[in-house]
Amino acid sequence: MECFQVLEAGEGIERAILRGLSARGGLRGRCANGNHPALLVVSPKAAAGGMRLPEQCRTVLLPGELGERLAALRAASAVSYGTSPRDSLTISSREGGILWAALQRELVTVDGQVVERQEFPLRLKQGESAMPALAAAGALLLLGVPPEELRTALD
Repeated sequence: MECFQVLEAGEGIERAILRGLSARGGLRGRCANGNHPALLVVSPKAAAGGMRLPEQCRTVLLPGELGERLAALRAASAVSYGTSPRDSLTISSREGGILWAALQRELVTVDGQVVERQEFPLRLKQGESAMPALAAAGALLLLGVPPEELRTALD
């Protein structure tokens, strides 16, 4: 059983997640048991390209516009990211190389911890796209990295 699986098209999300987890000493806590990932992360390009999704996962993190394509995926919970006010994780503002992310509603991590609504800064490297960075931050939140550690975890 995998703790997480990333479906992406070369956007660097999995690499960012692994770097963020490594910076804090790896995963803390436990992932769900079973033959499916506890967390499935779907990237913007994978969503747009219609990449085939696994049959089930415990939690899915996906671009908000993916919506209807999830009919076949069985997930206990879904967390969306994007630019819509309906997305769970969105961008509130951007100041130079700093992206302010907003968690619009509380979420539950894969090990059962609750993360409250809040805003937090993310540093974007020059030329880095905002949506993959937001996906990596969302995945790290769902894997138990506290929001206050995200800025340094993703550097």
